[in-house]
Amino acid sequence: MRTYEVVFIFRHENDHFTKGLDFVRNELKANGANIVKEEDMGERNLAYPIKKQDRGHYILFNVEFDPSKVSEIDKSFKLQTEILKFLFIVQEA
Repeated sequence: MRTYEVVFIFRHENDHFTKGLDFVRNELKANGANIVKEEDMGERNLAYPIKKQDRGHYILFNVEFDPSKVSEIDKSFKLQTEILKFLFIVQEA
């Protein structure tokens, strides 16, 4: 198990945000991730438009899971229209 920080930028509309956040939580748990911390960083203007959106809702997760699952999860997150961007960062021990 390895610890990761994962930042997501969701579409800011409430229904898209809720749907996207539920998908992320379920996908992480389905792949054996332990969600250590979840922090809502709020809605912000984006530096540049992403998928024709100029605002996004940021969420930060601290999770622990198997490194071999990152590529599987990465693919499923890329297919979700509610997720504008995301980034996995390995936490050093």
